[in-house]
Amino acid sequence: MKTVTRSTCCYCGVGCGVLVEAEDGRITGIQGDPEHPANYGRLCTKGRSLPLTVQSVTGRLLRPEVRATRDAKREPADWSSALDLVAERFAQVIERHGPDAVAFYVSGQLLTEDYYVFNKLAKGLVKTNNIDTNSRLCMSSAVTAYKKAFGADGPPTCYEDLELAQTVLFAGSNMAYAHPVLFRRLEEAKAKHPDIRWIVVDPRRTDMAAMADLHLAIQPGTDVALFNGMLHHLIWEGMLDRAYIDAHTEGFDALKALVREYTPRMAAEICGIEERALLQAAEWFGASPAALSLYCMGLNQSSHGTDKNLALINLHLATGQVGRPGAGPFSLTGQPNAMGGREVGGMATMLAAHRDIGNAGHRAEVEALWGVEGLSDRPGLPAVEMFDAVRSGKIKAIWIACTNPVHSMPDIVRVREALATAEFVVVQEAFAQTDTVPYADVLLPAASWGEKSGTVTNSERRISRVQAAVDAPGEAKPDWWIVNEVARRIEAKLSSQTPTLFGFDTPQAVFDEHRRLTAGRDLDIGGLSYAKLETDGPQQWPFAADAVQGQARRYTDGVFATADGRARFHATRYLPVAEPVDARYPFRLVTGRLRDQWHGMSRTGRVGALFAHAPEPALTMHRADATRRGFKDGDLLTIASRRGSLVLPVQISDDVASGTVFAPMHWNGQFLNSGGINETTVPAVDPHSAQPELKHAAVRVQAADLPWRLVAAKRGGDGGSDVLALHAAVQPLLRERRYASVRIEADENGGEMLIVSAADVRAPAEWLDRLHDALGLPRGEDLLEYRDARRGHEKRVAWHENMIDGFMLAGGAKGTSGTTGAAALIDRIREAAPWSGPRHAVFVEGKRAPRDRVICNCKQVTQSQIAEAIAAGADLAELKSTLGCGSVCGSCVPEIRRLYDAVPAAAH
Repeated sequence: MKTVTRSTCCYCGVGCGVLVEAEDGRITGIQGDPEHPANYGRLCTKGRSLPLTVQSVTGRLLRPEVRATRDAKREPADWSSALDLVAERFAQVIERHGPDAVAFYVSGQLLTEDYYVFNKLAKGLVKTNNIDTNSRLCMSSAVTAYKKAFGADGPPTCYEDLELAQTVLFAGSNMAYAHPVLFRRLEEAKAKHPDIRWIVVDPRRTDMAAMADLHLAIQPGTDVALFNGMLHHLIWEGMLDRAYIDAHTEGFDALKALVREYTPRMAAEICGIEERALLQAAEWFGASPAALSLYCMGLNQSSHGTDKNLALINLHLATGQVGRPGAGPFSLTGQPNAMGGREVGGMATMLAAHRDIGNAGHRAEVEALWGVEGLSDRPGLPAVEMFDAVRSGKIKAIWIACTNPVHSMPDIVRVREALATAEFVVVQEAFAQTDTVPYADVLLPAASWGEKSGTVTNSERRISRVQAAVDAPGEAKPDWWIVNEVARRIEAKLSSQTPTLFGFDTPQAVFDEHRRLTAGRDLDIGGLSYAKLETDGPQQWPFAADAVQGQARRYTDGVFATADGRARFHATRYLPVAEPVDARYPFRLVTGRLRDQWHGMSRTGRVGALFAHAPEPALTMHRADATRRGFKDGDLLTIASRRGSLVLPVQISDDVASGTVFAPMHWNGQFLNSGGINETTVPAVDPHSAQPELKHAAVRVQAADLPWRLVAAKRGGDGGSDVLALHAAVQPLLRERRYASVRIEADENGGEMLIVSAADVRAPAEWLDRLHDALGLPRGEDLLEYRDARRGHEKRVAWHENMIDGFMLAGGAKGTSGTTGAAALIDRIREAAPWSGPRHAVFVEGKRAPRDRVICNCKQVTQSQIAEAIAAGADLAELKSTLGCGSVCGSCVPEIRRLYDAVPAAAH
C-alpha cells in the first residue's frame, strides 16, 4: 500500500517541508511540500536524495550492544538489559562522585521532544547542567549576541524578508551551498528587481561571491574591523537613524567613541580590502530602505564570534534596520533543530524556555513546573570544556546522542583521548559507521529520518510537525523513548519515592509539557498543539494561548526583551584570530561546507550521486602559492598545525587568496585515513559563547613524498555486494596507509561502485590482499592478474559475466605510476558494457582523462556539456530547457552563472 506522509527535511535549518512516499514499509520517494511556507515545494539536491539514504539497512544500528569491560568487544543485548546497564552505571557515578561527574552531549538534529527529555533528565533529575550540544559549535555566538543586544534569543526576522530586502549583506555564509532553498528565493527576488544589491563578505570567491554586486574578500577573522569601519563612515556621513537610536537603544555613545579610531582606511588595511569597497558597502547599507544581513558559521565559529555578531547588529540598530519588513540581522541556523534545542534549554548555559541558570526566580519557576527541588545554580560545561573534563577524569560518564564529536570537535586528538579515558561512554546513534561509535561501552540504536514523530523549529522560529512515514528498522527506537526509559530507571535508583518525572508515553505528552513551560516567556507557544500544527500547518513563535497567529517579525514596535525595553549597543574592539600565522605556520586555514554533503556524511555519504560534484577531499590553494612550491593539481600535500596533521590532494584555484588554504569539514575517518581537517583546528573558544574557533588555524603545507599509489574499485548492486557493506569492510584498512580515501560513485544504470585511493612510501603486499578480500574481489578464473616486480606494479581485474566488476591497480616509484589506466577501468565499470576481445587486453587500456565534473546533480549534467552550450550561445533558460541543468532544485545555478564569465560564448 502506498502512503504519503507530511514531514520535514532533516538537514539544514531552512526546515523544508516534505511529502514522504512509502510502500510496504519502505520509503520510496520524496517531494517538496508545496504548502510548507519554508520551501513551497522546493528541495535542494541533498533533500531530494533523502530516500536513497534509507533504501538499505546496511550500516544502520539495529540492536543495542554492550561490552562488559573497556577492552572487550561489544555484544548484542536486549533493550531491557542495555537500559538497565546505562541507568546503573550513571546512578553509581552520581552516588560516588556527585551529579557533575556525568555529562550529556546531544545534537541539533534531535527533535524538540527528544531534546526536552534529555534536558529534564540532566537538570531536573540528575541536577547537573552538564548537558551541551553540537549547536555549541554552530549557533551559540549568535544566541549570545541576540541576548546581549535584544535581551532574548531568536532572530527578529522571517523568510518573507528575503523577498523584501533591498540590500542583502551576506557575512560568513556560503548560503548558495549551505541554505540553497532560501538562496533560490533571493535569486528570484533579484531577478525581478535587479536594483537589489548583494554584498558578500567572504575570504573566498565562492559561487555566491561571484554573483555579488560587491565582494569583500577580507582576511579571515577581520569581520569586527570591517563592521566598525562601516559604522565609522555612517556616523561621519550622517547616515544614522538618530530618532531610532534615541528612542529605542542604549550605549551608542560608548560605541561611537570606540569606532572613532576605526577609520575606513585603517579598517580596510586590517581587512586586506580596498577602502573604496568598504565605503561602498557602508553607503549601500546605510542608504537602503531595507537592509538584511544573513550570517552563519563564518561569524559564529570564532574565538571572537559574539563580538562579530554584535558588531553587525550595531549596524542594524544604528540605521534603524530592525523590526521592519526586509530588514534585520538574520542568523541562519546550521542544523534542522538547533532552534528547538535552544527553546527547551538543552545547553549547558541555559534553562528551559530561554530562562537563565543564574536567575533564582527562573530556577524556581522550572522547579515548580517540574515538581522538583534544588536545580543547580552552576552553569554546566560547554562542549570543549566538557570533553576536557572527560579527559582529565572530572567527568566519569558521558552520554552522546545523534552527534559525532570525534569528527566535529576541534583538536580531535584530545577528544579521542577523552573518550578513551572515560569510565563509561554511551552512544545513541542511528548509524554504525561514525568515528565516535568505536568508543561506546553501550550502543543504543536510534530511529532516524522518516521514522520519528515530533516537532522541529527552523531558522525563522517556525515550528513544524514531523511525522513518521515508516517504522524504524530492527529494534531501533525513538530518541525520546530511549532517554525516557533510562530516566525512569535512574529516578527509581536515586529516589526513595515513586518515580513521577518521566511519565511520558507519547511525544505529544512531551510537547504539551514543553509548551506549558513557555507560557509568559518571549517564546510563548501556549497556543500551539499537535492538532493545530497538523490542521493549520507550521507556525512561528511567539504564539500565546490567546493569539490568532504567530509573530513573523519581532521588535516591530521598537520594544525589546530587556528590562527597560531598549536594545543595547556593544562596543566591539577588533582582536586577531586566536592563532595568527607565523614563519613556521605561514598559511591561514579556513574551513567550510560543500554543496552536496552534510556534516560528517553519515547520511549523505551513503549516496553515490552526492559525491559527483566533489568526489574527493581536497585542500584548495591559490595558484601562485602552488606554483612557487612546484605543486600541481592532485599532488598529495601534508597540512600540519601545532596540534596534528593529515594528507590531502591539492586543488589549485584562484578562489582563495594567496596565503590562505581551504578544506571542507565533511571528510572524516569513515572516508579518509584521518579524522579530517579537525585534526588541525584550534580549541580556543569565544569567552562569551564558548563557541570554538573552527574556521581559522595557522598551518604549514609541504609535499607528501608518497610514490606508491593505489586505485581500486568494485561494483555494488547487481552482480555484486551491497556497496555500503563494501564500505564497512574497507574502512578499517584506511588508517594503515599514509593517505587513503574512499567514496561511493553512481554509475549510468542506477547502480553504485566503491572507489578507493591510497598512497604510501612503499608497497604493502599483505595490505593489498586484505583490501582485495574486503572489496569482495574473486580468486580464480574470474580474476586476471599482472605483476611487474621491477617497477613494483600489481594489477588485478575482476570479471562478472564478461563485464569488468572491479579492479586494483597499485605500485610505482618516482617517475612511474602504477595506477595508469584506472580512469578507463572506472569508466568501464560505470558503463556496465560487456567486454569485447581478449581479456588480457584490459591491461593495455588507453589512458583516459578523468571523468568530466558533474555540475548538475539532479540531471547529471557535466561541466563540458554546459560549457559547450554556453560557447554556442545558449542562455540560462535554454540550458534549463535543453540540458535540464538548473531546472529541478536549482542548486547548480550559481556555478552555472560563473561559467558564463569563464567560457567565451557566441552570444550571451
